[in-house]
Amino acid sequence: MANRRDSRIEPSFEGPPQARSSAGLSVNEEDRVVPSNRKASAKRKPAKGKSSRAKRGRSRRGLFGVLGRLFYWCFVFAIWGGIAVAGIVVYYGAKMPAATTWSIPDRAPNIKIVSADGQLLANRGMSGGEAVGLHEMSPYIPEAVIAIEDRRFYSHFGIDPIGLSRAMVTNVLGGRFSQGGSTLTQQLAKNLFLTPDRTLERKVQEVLLALWLEHKHTKDQILEMYLNRVYFGSGAYGVEAASRRYFGKSARDVTLSEAALLAGLLKAPSRLSPARDPKAAEERSQLVLAAMRDEGKISAKEMTSAMSAPATRAPSYWTGSENYVADTIMEELPDLIGDVRGDIVIDSTVDLNLQKLAEQSIRRLIDESGKKLNVTQGALVSIDDSGAVRAMVGGYDYSTSQFDRASEARRQPGSAFKPFVYMAALEAGRTPDSIRNDAPIKIGNWTPDNYGGKYFGKVTLATALAKSLNSVAAQLTMEVGPNAVVEAAHRMGIQSDLIANTSIALGTSEVTPLELTSAYVPFANGGYKPDIHFIRRVTTTEGKVLYDSGGGSAPRVVKPEIVGMMNSMMTGTVEIGTARKAAFAWPSAGKTGTSQNSRDAWFVGYTANLTTGVWFGNDDGSATKKVTGGALPAQAWHEFMVAAHEGVPVRPLPGTWKSTPADTIVPDEIPSANNTAPVPSTSVGQQAPARPAAPVAQAPVRAARPAQTVDADGPSMPEDDGATASIKHPVPPGDVGGPRKKRQTSILDLLGG
Repeated sequence: MANRRDSRIEPSFEGPPQARSSAGLSVNEEDRVVPSNRKASAKRKPAKGKSSRAKRGRSRRGLFGVLGRLFYWCFVFAIWGGIAVAGIVVYYGAKMPAATTWSIPDRAPNIKIVSADGQLLANRGMSGGEAVGLHEMSPYIPEAVIAIEDRRFYSHFGIDPIGLSRAMVTNVLGGRFSQGGSTLTQQLAKNLFLTPDRTLERKVQEVLLALWLEHKHTKDQILEMYLNRVYFGSGAYGVEAASRRYFGKSARDVTLSEAALLAGLLKAPSRLSPARDPKAAEERSQLVLAAMRDEGKISAKEMTSAMSAPATRAPSYWTGSENYVADTIMEELPDLIGDVRGDIVIDSTVDLNLQKLAEQSIRRLIDESGKKLNVTQGALVSIDDSGAVRAMVGGYDYSTSQFDRASEARRQPGSAFKPFVYMAALEAGRTPDSIRNDAPIKIGNWTPDNYGGKYFGKVTLATALAKSLNSVAAQLTMEVGPNAVVEAAHRMGIQSDLIANTSIALGTSEVTPLELTSAYVPFANGGYKPDIHFIRRVTTTEGKVLYDSGGGSAPRVVKPEIVGMMNSMMTGTVEIGTARKAAFAWPSAGKTGTSQNSRDAWFVGYTANLTTGVWFGNDDGSATKKVTGGALPAQAWHEFMVAAHEGVPVRPLPGTWKSTPADTIVPDEIPSANNTAPVPSTSVGQQAPARPAAPVAQAPVRAARPAQTVDADGPSMPEDDGATASIKHPVPPGDVGGPRKKRQTSILDLLGG
């Protein structure tokens, strides 16, 4: 133990360091935890250069530390942000149907209506235009759309991160949402599947659907679908509808400046529509042209040339009278083929060239004389012998009024209704040579005066119809009975309700121009009543026939001898009567009509080829300035029929009838109050037997619309108070003109009328 104790080395703070080190463990002054008060004289200060380098090193280490910490936290936030985004995508994606069930919805069916010679009349349906292939449309259209809407369309994968980032920066700096950053694929996804709501859910779904579209379809397919479905304003969906709407041409023929205008509409279709603001549309199109130049799609020269095109205002609505025909066809279509489930083509009966001629004639006459004569509207209907409507104009301008006056407006026909009165009289045994006394007549409180108060005395029925004598028409109605007149009119083709009273002789019941014209067709084709139709055939775009009119057979409604007599009488209207302005090289016949105060002016005439009816007036029923059926209507009829018959071989009117010499004519028996008019002994075709004529004394005298109609060529009907009174003077006295003389009536007076 002593040895161990002796060998222990005790610490010592004395002696030189070398000695202490060699002897064993030792410490010096510098090793103290608490240094002594003695100054270390041998301690030296560090060099100045080394101090500055140390400070810079510490500064760099501090900067890198801050950046490192910033990068670290950004990375952390990015991870959590990514997790959050993924969670949102998963959440909203889970609410969508399984991707295996996704499919492109069918485009709204387009209904293409073409004329008899294959020209386009109109497109109907939700889109308003057929789908056009990308290779078919003008190449300027897709180039313009890509340049202004999605210049990296062919390089991104459905989402454009660069465009999206730029849009976000622009929106943040601008303090408002001015750019969306959506690609064309995203816009297509929204149009196909989603609502326009600006919500986070819809945006997430839009992105997912865009990725799916890019996976399932090529870029060209996506672009083609987009261009055929996107909205271009003014009710036009797709480039074909928009091109037809704004330029009146197909998308195949669109020019550079027009393509730029279409592409510019996509930002705000309604606000930038040239139908609303052509100046704004032009300014936007110039931005599109500049973008195309920046992208190298066009040269500087092409851009300058396109920018020089002036701004033009498109019509506020579809224009052209053929749209009246298209609207009527669309109303009839469901009854023929049911619901439309795919694109179809309708072959119509309308001749587009005749349609344009009719429209030009109506508009020219109103432009030239409308203000002077207080006429604002007109209508024209032309039907061939088979019942096919060859032209129909429903008003002055379809773009300003889509109401079809040809098929929807019921107006009083005036004396244009008289042929049915005379036809009923002929069927009751009268002939064109039968004599009646044209003189003042009073039926109850109603006095059917002639135009201008002029009377002609004893005249044949042929002369009375040609000169549109009201007193004779009223006499015939009393003889055969108003019911017989109504039956004849319905049998010929009038569909509107007709009031069976005496004043029906002057056309007091209202009809449409279409049905009145159709009721004249049997006079033109020999007595047959065809089905009036606008549609010949309906097919799919692949050629499958869905409907075919097939012609069909028309029932006979008038006997041939009656047709011959009526045509002989109504030829006189054109040759020597009230419609002389309508006469032209073809054999023709017809009847004028004018309602009270010249509110409505008509002429319905026909050849062996076409039956055409014309109406002029005002929508509010206001009076024109003495316009008669022999004026504007006859002029429009003449212009149209001359052009329609150019180069067509002349044909005579059907039926024959020879007049009996005047010196052998025996006046017809005038029925008395206790006598009924004779009724045709045989029925015609499939028609119902003619109704027995009502006794004269019991014939109703209430006017359908008191004081609403006059003779065919002038206003002069006094008001009817509607009272049913005893009939005075059922047959006019023999003395015509001047004051009436009181004398005894003999049997000779009765026989002579």
